[in-house]
Amino acid sequence: MRAIYDEQLRAAEKQQVSYSEFVAALLRAQWHHRQETALEWRIGRANLPERWSLETFPYSRQPGVKRKQIQGFAELDFVAKHENLVFVGPTGVGKTGLACGILLKALQNGLRCQFVRAQDLFDEMYASLADRSTRKLINHLARLDVLLIDEFGYLALRENLTKCPFHAAFRKTTISVFNDAMRCAFKSR
Repeated sequence: MRAIYDEQLRAAEKQQVSYSEFVAALLRAQWHHRQETALEWRIGRANLPERWSLETFPYSRQPGVKRKQIQGFAELDFVAKHENLVFVGPTGVGKTGLACGILLKALQNGLRCQFVRAQDLFDEMYASLADRSTRKLINHLARLDVLLIDEFGYLALRENLTKCPFHAAFRKTTISVFNDAMRCAFKSR
């Protein structure tokens, strides 16, 4: 706040603005600073592997990716409708980059989001069974607006985990990334 105050005070003295204009500019600057700080905090908590954005995605090198469709997803209507996104394709075509770009848009819009690799998520679920922290894990996942689960194609499930009711945690929106070699069946909502 002190840095913002000093900066706004110098600008006000230079431009000779009224006291009310100075206070309004100070409050605006503080609000913007808090928004930026909150966004950085949410991005940090989301565990994004990289800060990929949809604006910098190399659409020209990936002709199979429809820019207009991805931009439609970036409007986040699927989140409000509690729909899921699934990216399927061969290695190296940008599935994770696109999914992270959409997750970044969701974070920029104030949503609670998290990136996790599928194996890490299922290992955490398995560990929660052993240490009896399953309820805590499910509560954490249920509080998220969007959960991005990456690398389903490389997943090795333990038999007892496939019988657990973790689907209760995924009542919100998920973005899933699958390798083309992975053949999956999804149950629609």
